[in-house]
Amino acid sequence: MQFRLRTSGEAQEILLELKNATKITPNILSRYAVALSLKQEEPLNVIEYDVAGLEFNRHVLTGNYDSTFKALISQYENRELTDEEYFPTNLKLHLERGIRLLKSEYNYAGNTEKFLINLMNYAKGGTL
Repeated sequence: MQFRLRTSGEAQEILLELKNATKITPNILSRYAVALSLKQEEPLNVIEYDVAGLEFNRHVLTGNYDSTFKALISQYENRELTDEEYFPTNLKLHLERGIRLLKSEYNYAGNTEKFLINLMNYAKGGTL
């Protein structure tokens, strides 16, 4: 069982840019990223991302919600995932896609305040 996940170099760059702009830590941004990815109807592209980015400990990344993340990703896949399929494989795919979605949302919002308002509205069932 693995307990560490490494992002791609590009994902690290995006997370650090967003951290500097928003003052939100990369692990919290990553949780938003996974949530955004799970809202997408398009299936995940199975891409081999590099591992030159940030390293996350599983507990730091998912916190007390690890079983919730696993259940949501299993639901997205429409099947029960083994622990090995869930972490790091599927979680990383959602994380990588979601980080790019977060960057797009930040760029669209134009500033941190609008970005955070959009994320809060999205969390309440709105759309981005």
